[in-house]
This record gives sequence, C-alpha cells and structure tokens, in this order.
Amino acid sequence: MSYKEKLALWLESDHISEAFKKELREITDEKELEDRFYTELDFGTAGLRGILGAGTNRMNIHTVGKAAEGLARYLVKQESAPSCAIAYDSRIKSDEFAKVSALILAAHGVKVYLYDTLAPVPLLSYAVRHYGASAGIVITASHNPQAYNGFKVYGAYGGQVTDEEADKVLKEIRAIENFEDVSSVTEEEALASGHLVYIGEEVMTAYTEAIKTLTVKKEMVKDHAKDLTIIYTPIHGSGNIPVRRVLQELGYEHVHIVKEQELPDGTFPTAPYPNPENPQVFELALALAKDVSPDIIFGTDPDCDRVGVIVKDREGKDQVLSGNQIGMLITYYLLTAMKEEQTIPDNGVVIKTIVSTESVRAITKDFGVELLDVLTGFKYIGEKIEEYQETKEKTFLFGFEESFGYLAGTFVRDKDAVVASMLLCEIATYYKTKGMTLYDGLMEIYEKYGYYQEGIESFTLAGKEGQSQIARCVEHFRTHTLTEVGGIKTILKEDYKKKEKVDLSTGETEAITLPSSNVIKYTLADGSWFVVRPSGTEPKMKAYMAIKGKDFLDAQEKMTTFKAQVVSLVKEGLNA
Repeated sequence: MSYKEKLALWLESDHISEAFKKELREITDEKELEDRFYTELDFGTAGLRGILGAGTNRMNIHTVGKAAEGLARYLVKQESAPSCAIAYDSRIKSDEFAKVSALILAAHGVKVYLYDTLAPVPLLSYAVRHYGASAGIVITASHNPQAYNGFKVYGAYGGQVTDEEADKVLKEIRAIENFEDVSSVTEEEALASGHLVYIGEEVMTAYTEAIKTLTVKKEMVKDHAKDLTIIYTPIHGSGNIPVRRVLQELGYEHVHIVKEQELPDGTFPTAPYPNPENPQVFELALALAKDVSPDIIFGTDPDCDRVGVIVKDREGKDQVLSGNQIGMLITYYLLTAMKEEQTIPDNGVVIKTIVSTESVRAITKDFGVELLDVLTGFKYIGEKIEEYQETKEKTFLFGFEESFGYLAGTFVRDKDAVVASMLLCEIATYYKTKGMTLYDGLMEIYEKYGYYQEGIESFTLAGKEGQSQIARCVEHFRTHTLTEVGGIKTILKEDYKKKEKVDLSTGETEAITLPSSNVIKYTLADGSWFVVRPSGTEPKMKAYMAIKGKDFLDAQEKMTTFKAQVVSLVKEGLNA
C-alpha cells in the first residue's frame, strides 16, 4: 500500500480524531506526508520510538494502541493468565499512552500493574520481576528531543525483549490491519474486573532497599556520606524522587537540586535535547556550582536510565566525563572496593558492549575478573544476567555501555541511573577520604592502565531517503574492504551481520558467536579501531573510534586525527 493510500485511510476513518485529520490536511509538504506514512514505526534497539504526530510513522494513540494490541495478542497465546507492568516518564503524552496501553491489555484479560505516577525505566524492570509479570512496557523516548516518545517492551525476566521475542510481538502487530481491530475497555471496567491494579509505594520502598544493599564500603558511606557535597539535576524527568530518596537514606545530607530542572516537564524548557551526554544540559548546574562548590555534579535523563557527570580537573576547569570514563571509574572502584572488602567472587564477570572502551579489559584482567563483550543495546547485557542467574556459571558484577548506561546488582535488568548515581556518590566519597577528587581517580586509572581515548560521531539523516542512505553506507563498508586508514594497515574486519571476522593479513575467517546485527568493525595494526552502525532509536548513522596513546595529550591528539579520518570515510560511504 502506498503512502497516499495509507493517508487516505486515515482521513476517511471514523476511528481517527478530527484533530489528527486537521493536522494532516494542513500539511502542504508532500515529503512530510510521505515520511509520515511510507512505513510504520519499527522495533529498534528498544522497541518503538518516533516523533509525536498523526501518521503510521509517528507516535500517537493509534500506533501505540496497535503495539499494545499486538503485545496483548502475543501474551494471551503464551499463557493462560498473562500480566504486564507499565511505567511512563515525563514526556508529552506519556501518561496518556500508558493508560491507552493498559486498557487495551486489560480488554484481552491481561492483568496490568500500572504506576500511579511517573517512574524511571529501572522501576519498571523491578516491577516486572517483583510481580512476576509476563511482560512490561515503558512509555519513554529516553534522551531524545521533546518531539519524540516511545513504547519499550520488556520480557518476563525484566529486560528489554530479545530479538526473537520482539519479532514475535512485531508479527502480531503487523497482523492488525484495521483500527476497529484494537480492543479496549474503560478504566472503571478494568478496575472492577481486577485487570487493572495501580502500583503504590510498596514497590518503590522495596526497590530503594535493594539499591542500598549495593553499597560496597558500607561503613565508609555511613561515616563520610555527610561530608560529600552534591549537585543533582533530574533534567525535568523521572529521577527526581528515587535518586534523592536513595541518597537521603544513605546519609548524603548535602544534595543540592537544580531547581529550574527539578519538576517533570515534557517540553524540557531548559534542555531541548535532554541528554546527559550533552554539556549544555549542565549549564544551570554549573551556575549553581559557583555558590555550592560541589564534589560531584551529575544529571539523569528523562526516564532515568542514563547518568552524566561533571568534575573539576586539576586546573579547576569543569570536565564532562564521557560514558566510557564513567564506566572505567565504576569498574575500577567496584573491583578495588570489593578486593579491599574481600568480596570478589571467583567467577565474577563485567559485561560491556562492543563499542565501549577497551580500557576495562586491562582493569578486569588486573583483578582476575572476566570481561565479556555483547552487541550494542542493554538488552544483551540483561540477557546475560538472566543466563548467569539460571546457570550459576558466572557472577555478574557490573555492566555498561558507552552511551551512559550502567548497572550493578541483578534485581533490575536494564541500565539504572538510580543505582549509578548512588555508586558515583560512593566513589566520590571514597576518593574524598583519600584527599582526592573524582578527576584524580580517573587520572590514576589512566596512569595505571594506559591512556585510552574514545570518540563518537553521529550523522543525522531523517526520512525515507535518509534511511536508505544509512543502509547504503553500512553496505559500502561491508563490500569494500579497507586496507589502511591514515597510513596504518587494517588487520581485522568484523561483520556482525554476516557473523564473521576476517584476519586481513591471512584471509582466515572466524565465526562471531553474537546475534546478527548490522555492524562493521575494523581494527588497525596500532590497536586502534572503529565501528559503523545505524542507530536503533534515532535516524542516525553512528561511527565509534578508539585509540591508545603514550600519555593523555598524545591520546587526545591521536583521537583528533583518527576521528577526522573515520568521519571522512563515513562521508564517502554516505555518498557512495
């Protein structure tokens, strides 16, 4: 069916509101109409995600309703008494989409546990496990700009649905052809039948208590938490209450909140791009820091699954830490503290994604702990946690991805910025007791394990043509094998879609045991590497680069050069 035929269906249907029809009729740009209807929102790294508005390629009550209907049909085929937990963040229409989803699921006899107020991603994961639910939904677009929202689906183990399960849910969604095929009930009917239950305080309390058990140096925190000065910004999101509650209960008395960013607001008036990777979101926090002199500044994104950190360097300049640097700090601290407390298990494992820093390989080796690589997407870390819980083969210690996602503990199966915030405050406290700052701690890690440097470049290519361009670019890297980059020979090519790695000096191939993914990775003779992949959540092409230098300055200079070389190659691919 062409985009024009789909548009006509919307304009003629009695099930589409007049407001949506008016929105569509007022669009005069044909490319805009094509973009809204040429496809349907697809499952990416974390379910559906898209721009709010009318159309099959937009987030609205109809696309959300169709997704909820498909999930409901899938669940009732799997078991006789299915259930689903639902959470939502502060984004525009998040509460509405959550209610719509709940009432559709309830209409199919699925028991729904719905948060009675906004809640972070990790609280949804926790609720799925707490209730023994068959599935979970979070309505969020994480750190995307305000125009976006999303529908993330979770499996019974509390992690994002795996590729196989996502395909089954998507098959059910795709089978829904007509608007009238989506069933629903009223809130009153759902409550009366017992198919809708609102989640109250008990889950938040249990979750908070679980997080507090992750404190490694309990006596140190008990004695010195009161000495730490903290600035925290929830960036208008769902982290405000849970992060502050955990810190307060652990004894952190000096927590200063960025008032302008404290309350939930889906328009993100002070941070149009509410991503803690973005230094601009910390401008108000830095203004507050002039009066407070904090030991640490950190912020969580709208659904509180990512955390960004600012520290002062040795010259007194504010430095926004990269996601890799935060991962290094937490990995090193956890292993150091556990060694001091004599609690490192014999079969301990740290898990990272294939695009995250190799520095932790040196760190984990030093402590005799295994490091495991998985594909990009925290669901792959969640899968491994579940596997190890069942087999007891390994003990999960920590998992992270370079895009500011971290997790310790096994009671949540997704990245958790509440846990990460607590750990970062413990780390800052630890270094403060030694007369050091977080930045001093980071430099200590570099000096001990090597000067690793990582970079990332994103290329935004929206619309139908943009998606085609991204696909062609990755295929270009797949079919045209590079022999060198900047005069340095390439020695290894890994194609995660074909699931093979090729030794470029011998031509020998070896199987990649990870799931198939549209990712290409090159390793060079000097140990540097780069990866190209499409984003699973945004209309972007992403390139990741990593090098190792002789010292901090040398690493920075090498990265500047290498990044420019990789960006040039990607641009060539995009124009191929």
